[in-house]
Amino acid sequence: MASKRRPQRSCVVCRAKRDKQALTRLVFSQERLRIDESGKLNGRGAYLCGRSDCWNKAIALPIVSKALRRKLSEDDRDYLRQMTPS
Repeated sequence: MASKRRPQRSCVVCRAKRDKQALTRLVFSQERLRIDESGKLNGRGAYLCGRSDCWNKAIALPIVSKALRRKLSEDDRDYLRQMTPS
């Protein structure tokens, strides 16, 4: 019996390909940045892996804003700092 295919996505920082469920999806919803836990919110999304250095680079560099095609505000960057995995 053939195994079921799992959707693959890549981290916008390190470009590592992983299963969609293993990555965290960021999306602009209602004009603010959110973590999409369901993976089904409307809007353009960007994926980050669980490595803290990828999250730190996403905060410091314009990588996520380019992927989302939106400028990140300081509130958005603070939100990412709070959600950074340890």
